[in-house]
Amino acid sequence: MSTHELYTTAPDEGVWQVPAAGSARFSWEYDEGRERLLALYQKGKDKQWDGAKRIDWDIEVDPYDPLGTPDEVLTLYGTRHWAKLTEKDKGELRRHYSAWNFSQFLHGEQGAMVCAARIVESVPDLDAKFYSATQTMDEARHAEIFGRFLHEKVGMLYPINDSLQGLLGDTLRDSRWDMPYLGMQVLIEGLALAAFGMIRDTTDKPLPKQILAYVMQDEARHVAFGRMALRDYYRQLTDAERHEREEFVIEGCHLMRDRLRGVEVLENFGVPRREAEELSEQSEFLHLFRKLLFSRIVPCVKDIGLWGERLQRAYLDMGVFDMGDSNLDLLMAQDEEVAEALDRERFAAEERERAEEVEAAIQQGTQA
Repeated sequence: MSTHELYTTAPDEGVWQVPAAGSARFSWEYDEGRERLLALYQKGKDKQWDGAKRIDWDIEVDPYDPLGTPDEVLTLYGTRHWAKLTEKDKGELRRHYSAWNFSQFLHGEQGAMVCAARIVESVPDLDAKFYSATQTMDEARHAEIFGRFLHEKVGMLYPINDSLQGLLGDTLRDSRWDMPYLGMQVLIEGLALAAFGMIRDTTDKPLPKQILAYVMQDEARHVAFGRMALRDYYRQLTDAERHEREEFVIEGCHLMRDRLRGVEVLENFGVPRREAEELSEQSEFLHLFRKLLFSRIVPCVKDIGLWGERLQRAYLDMGVFDMGDSNLDLLMAQDEEVAEALDRERFAAEERERAEEVEAAIQQGTQA
């Protein structure tokens, strides 16, 4: 089945073309490079995995409740529209929200793949090119997995959100080699990690939990890579250059906070856009999500050295300034541990099943 048959609304363009900017850079220096980045590159090679094998795709998913979403977190809950919904309608609403969320994840991962490839092309240092090559493969795997989940388990996709597409386009059009790092590794990936983590930690459905846990394990390396590369580079910037990048961060954060609300879902249920925006703004769940949205972004921005007065003031206005003190290394270590714990549980269960099968065979043999 063609993906286009599954879209709720046909994408504006079959192929979105973003004009390339900037230079491809080759390095003729083949020395060992920076120890920290090469260690991350080695880890990137060691941690490659096959999404067709590591994830248990045989797990059944109810397309009308893919994530075990409580009614209370749905924007329409408690409104005049909610009383008109049948149980079937409510299931359809959960399906649409799951499709919208995972579609944005899918589009974002394709964007991350393109940005990682752009970093391979444009970054001047060979050790960074090496690591970015492993990340490009990671992002391809993530796009494959989210696409498969939507096709096989949900059966519905949404086009890319206009604001996410705008931020991705701004990131790719910029000719400066560090901007794919800043736009994708820090902002878009930071947003995705917050959303992944919220669903991973609240869903009671094993398949989406597996998918998100394993993807987040990879993303922990990607964020570490962006922090290393940008921290080193941003120490060398002039005040004017640093100010330009802080403005980009502020605009990107406002865009993600104010525009990524799933209004498209409500419109598909007959709610006029203006009312859909108002209902979204009144949602307690959305306010909580916005707070968590910045849990990965603010400490990373501070860590790489973008912490000017105007940026700090913007985060104060958003109510997320205190998140600058979050321990990003601890969050990333926890992401890795969750994935490893899932693997241990799954392998232990498989061992028990095999042992039970052997025991059953022995019992049958003794009874024969």
